Amino acid sequence: MSNPKMKNSKNVPGKFYCTSPDDSSGSGCIACGMCFGSTPDFFAEDENGNAYVQKQPTTPSEIAECETAMGSCPVTSIGNNG
Repeated sequence: MSNPKMKNSKNVPGKFYCTSPDDSSGSGCIACGMCFGSTPDFFAEDENGNAYVQKQPTTPSEIAECETAMGSCPVTSIGNNG
């Protein structure tokens, strides 16, 4: 489960977030590219290849896209505080 105390500092404010690779709980981003590769409108990669949320979803279909990415993350580094 993603750790809301270990968010990537580049996440924009809002419900969805990606965790920092420094999260020692095992849920830190591993820079696999799944989220920003499949949902580039909302997720991006930082200078180290780690994911962060660049835009929060607002419509039901956008939220569904982000929830799909969240469910597909191999290390559960995408979270939703909503």
